[in-house]
Amino acid sequence: MPVELVDGNRLDLEVEADRVSSKLDDFFSELLDPPADSRGQLYEAMRHAAIGGGKRLRPLLTIAASRLFGIDEERALRVAAAIEAIHVYSLIHDDLPSMDDDDLRRGKPTVHKAFDEATAVLAGDSLHALAFEILAHEATDPDPHVRSDLVLELSRASGPNGMAGGQMMDLLAERQSLDLASVTRLQQLKTGALIEFSVEAPCIVIRLTRDARTPYRGYARNVGLAFQITDDLIDHSGSEAAAGKRTGKDAQAGKATFVSLLGPDRARQQARMLVEQAIDHLSDHGAEADMLRAIARFAIERDR
Repeated sequence: MPVELVDGNRLDLEVEADRVSSKLDDFFSELLDPPADSRGQLYEAMRHAAIGGGKRLRPLLTIAASRLFGIDEERALRVAAAIEAIHVYSLIHDDLPSMDDDDLRRGKPTVHKAFDEATAVLAGDSLHALAFEILAHEATDPDPHVRSDLVLELSRASGPNGMAGGQMMDLLAERQSLDLASVTRLQQLKTGALIEFSVEAPCIVIRLTRDARTPYRGYARNVGLAFQITDDLIDHSGSEAAAGKRTGKDAQAGKATFVSLLGPDRARQQARMLVEQAIDHLSDHGAEADMLRAIARFAIERDR
């Protein structure tokens, strides 16, 4: 995960990403220890999807944002794991033959290929439920009102007014001619809503008012769009080996994307502008926000 930093060491983000990823793997490995009964295959499928690989962008954002407010990392890690569980469930379902029909995810066979379609559906369902079980547990936060707010906002971010709604719009996009505003709205729901919650969750934990959360939501919204534009660029001309998944899908499906509407050069320019705006949202913070700044820059410098 190489990234050129302006205000930090080149390896800082790599090291932190590896550390957070390792902690998440340990968390899921313990939580998803397969039982000695016929549910074993379900647990193995969940482990296959949740452990190892991936950018872990959303958990990394949560951990980085929690540093702004001095939140205990073990509590922040539980919130991050819940968000990752939702993200992984969505990937399992997106890869199904009835959706995107993909064979490769995070450099390994998709769950329905490694197991079967029925197991993949159940694994996704179970990770969805697990996310809210994690948030509702008192180990996440001693305040039941905080836990309730976390559950409420994650529900919104992942449901019809967020990720799932955006996925529905994406499925229909192949049959429609979308303009830039429509594609932006689609991606703000499909990709951006969960990224936005990843940054807003620590604000909920420290009980910031909704108005006080505005700059953090703005940061996340800009990073989410920059991240999606880069995804479109990778799908357009990136290496399948580096990406760890099939590329060229959007063009084959005839879907409108930031790249098809703007062209590669203008899309890159737009992504850079979004990153600059994201960093501006952190102007009230000092060194404690350096990791968030590095993540914003990484959003447009990655190849996978």
